[in-house]
Amino acid sequence: MNAVSLEQTERIWLDAYLPGVPADIDAGIEDYPSLREVFLEHLEKFHERVAYVSIGTEMTYADWQVQGIAFAAWLQGQGVQKGDRVALMMPNCLQYPICLLGTILAGAVVVNVNPLYTSHELKHLLKDSGAETVVIFENFAHTLEKVIAGSSVKRVVIAAIGDLLGTFKGAAMNFILRRVQKQVPAFNLRSSVRFNRALKEGRGLNHFPVEMHLDDLAFLQYTGGTTGDAKGVMLSHRNIIANLLQAKAWVGDQLDQHKQETNVTLLPLYHIFSLTVNCLMFMCLGGRNILIANPRDVKRVQMILRKERFNGIAGVNTLFNGLLENKEFCARDFSDLRMVIAGGMATHTAVAKRWKEVTGLPIIEGYGLTECSPVVSISPINIARMREMEFTGSIGVPLPSTWVRFIREDGELADIGEQGELQVRGPQVMQGYWKRPEATAEVLDAEGWLSTGDIGVMDERGYIRLVDRKKDMILVSGFNVYPNEIEDVVALHPGVAEVAAIGVEDGVTGEKVKIIVVRKDPNLTQEQILAHCREYLTGYKVPRYVEFRTTELPKTTVGKVLRRALR
Repeated sequence: MNAVSLEQTERIWLDAYLPGVPADIDAGIEDYPSLREVFLEHLEKFHERVAYVSIGTEMTYADWQVQGIAFAAWLQGQGVQKGDRVALMMPNCLQYPICLLGTILAGAVVVNVNPLYTSHELKHLLKDSGAETVVIFENFAHTLEKVIAGSSVKRVVIAAIGDLLGTFKGAAMNFILRRVQKQVPAFNLRSSVRFNRALKEGRGLNHFPVEMHLDDLAFLQYTGGTTGDAKGVMLSHRNIIANLLQAKAWVGDQLDQHKQETNVTLLPLYHIFSLTVNCLMFMCLGGRNILIANPRDVKRVQMILRKERFNGIAGVNTLFNGLLENKEFCARDFSDLRMVIAGGMATHTAVAKRWKEVTGLPIIEGYGLTECSPVVSISPINIARMREMEFTGSIGVPLPSTWVRFIREDGELADIGEQGELQVRGPQVMQGYWKRPEATAEVLDAEGWLSTGDIGVMDERGYIRLVDRKKDMILVSGFNVYPNEIEDVVALHPGVAEVAAIGVEDGVTGEKVKIIVVRKDPNLTQEQILAHCREYLTGYKVPRYVEFRTTELPKTTVGKVLRRALR
């Protein structure tokens, strides 16, 4: 049998679609001028339902809308204009969806920030984005204090865990976190305003609707991209709406919107996967989200879920593995569970096998990246037959209105069954990298094809299987870690002459960071290096292994370190 080029296949994967799933969704995008209309349509449609649950406190869709409009009015009253950037630096909590909605309604751009960022990382993001407004959980306000003087930030909103939990419960939670657990380091942000005060002031102001368009910027979502250090991915209203419609078409009418589904939100809403799948798509289905602030505290997660009966859960391999280690979780009744979605990193076969044994449901894998809003492909979802399905290890087939192809190292199109770099084209593909036209041109061509940096292969049915990563990116628990960033930080230490960062396999996190160091100071120790890294890097980026060498690192003829040789 002769090899078949993908150029000749005319989307062979369409035959794998379930009945009723359309080949394209483009026409539907024009039904919504912006995300504002998407939000308001569904908040009003499901106004009586509970949208979110956090620490036992519920927020309805109606509450979400009222509070979001109040926050939008407060932003406008503070002088926030269309296109201004608003940074949200919070874990999973009720304040996040309120601030997300308010920012969008004010016509501003959401800049999602990992609350665990160090001051070094936060300084770069604030400088690069030009954000003038920051909403931050008080636990992390001390980090902002260190860098605010050199930033564009004009206004700061401080949120606390007890803000929306009721007078007695809220006060008790704040006391425990601040005084007992001592999880709120001292900070001094003189011009800041408390979250509840901002909402109160906003309720006394008028919110003025802002005219927005599909190609206006909605999110600056920071990522390492497919190369280099953290860059702001420009996602328009069109990009996000397209991915929502693609995902909604993929599920079709299998979920009855007259019956509310409950979903466990393990991944942080500031992460693009959770933002689109848990926050926005589930809103379009009128779902109920159980917010988990710290999914790695499995005992706490089980306490939250003890009296809950949930229908869906999305996560990454490490989180599923952690839940499976909890005997109480494994002993619960999973008869209501209907869908389990995995992304962010490869799901280990052993974890998928045990998950099916414990819950009766397979893990359905998908694939995406921040530059694609994020979903590109997913396995067909047949809810009625879900318990008959098995884990495949495939990332499925491309979504409606999505084209993919694979490019060999020689630049030619790969054949069916032949490895190549995965490229994507579709309405969910980003506008580009914020203020980085050169970096954008490196991954996005004039025809709209995005080079993902991932090596994959497609079979004759259109199913995709990822093989490896083209670049040296390290994947730790679903988060991208880029060697350049690690090396830059380590090289700042005066005792280091040379350094290279690589990933090593790990059964729990997928990979861990290892650095190979040539000393400048012969007395430099591993403890000194790691202490230095903790000062500049978020926890998951800190190396777990340090190897010292007495000879220089292997390099190309132009002096570039050969990480592949080190691996």
